[in-house]
This record gives sequence, C-alpha cells and structure tokens, in this order.
Amino acid sequence: MIWVLYLLCMAVGLGAVRAGPLINKMQDKVEPQEEVNVLMFGVIQFSESLNYVYETTEAKIAKISQTMKSHEATLQILGKQTEQAAEVEKQMKEVIQLLQAQMAKQQDQTKMTKDRLASMEQEEVELETKVKRLEVYLNNSVPTSIKALQERAEEHSMVLKGLQHLIQFQKENIDTQNEQLSKLQKMSETMT
Repeated sequence: MIWVLYLLCMAVGLGAVRAGPLINKMQDKVEPQEEVNVLMFGVIQFSESLNYVYETTEAKIAKISQTMKSHEATLQILGKQTEQAAEVEKQMKEVIQLLQAQMAKQQDQTKMTKDRLASMEQEEVELETKVKRLEVYLNNSVPTSIKALQERAEEHSMVLKGLQHLIQFQKENIDTQNEQLSKLQKMSETMT
C-alpha cells in the first residue's frame, strides 16, 4: 500500500512539473499553498479509495478461495461415494453371476433327475408287464413249478415296490429342486 502512495506522489509531482507553466499563469488567481493542499487532499482521497478497493478485493478473494475449498471437499466426498457405488455394483454383478451359475447347475440336476425318473418309470412299466406275463404263465404252467414261480414273482414284486419307493423319492427330490430353483429365480429377479 505504501508503494501505491509513493507512486501517486511521484505522479502528482511529475504532473506538477508538467503543469508548471499553467501554474505560473494561475498564480495570480490561486495561491500556491492552496493548490498544494487541494492536490494533497485529492491524493489522500485517491489513496483511501485504492486502499478500500484493495481490502474489499482481498476479502472477496478470500471468500472465493473458501468457497472453492468447500467445493473441492464436496467433490472429494462425491468421488468417494462414486467409488463405493461402483464397488457395490461390482459385488452385485458377482452375486448375480453366482446365482445364475447355481440356477444353471440346479436346472441341469433337475433335468438329470427327471430323465432318471422317466427311465425308472419305464423300467417299472416293463417290470409290471413281465410280472403279469409271469402270472399268466404260472396260471397256465405245471403245478410243481408254480411254487418256484410264485417265489420269483414275490421277489419281482419286492423289487417293484423298491422301485416305486425310489421313484417316489426321486419325485420328492425333483419337487425340492424345483422349489429351490424358483427361490433362486426370484432372488435373481429382485437383484436385477
């Protein structure tokens, strides 16, 4: 601020040197001391104005700097939140991929179980047909071999019952797998 006043005084001094001839002409009208006082008063007012502008500009710059710091902090927070959201999205995608893999595996197991069940049902039908043929044959065969055939028919009947139990178990297993598959599909739908 002092250098500004110094420059102003120099400018006024130079102006006074240039204005020398004018002052000489005006000396008759105005006294030199009054002229110096007026010039000094103008310089003082000008320096006060410059000082006020300097102080208000400095305050504005400080306020702008503070606002920028606040905005930078907000941007950093938003950046961190964006990173966290990206991480959560990545984790959700991984979970969805795992669920889809589990669903595919479950569907494959269900298909295999259904195929196995269909095969067992076919075997059951074939075995029932054989048992009926055997019963017909037993009814038409010699009485001495009837006892042996009845024992054999009882064995086939027990095997048939075992197959029926196994088929029932497989059906329950398919129902359970279908329920699990439905749950996985619902979970996958809610996550997407």
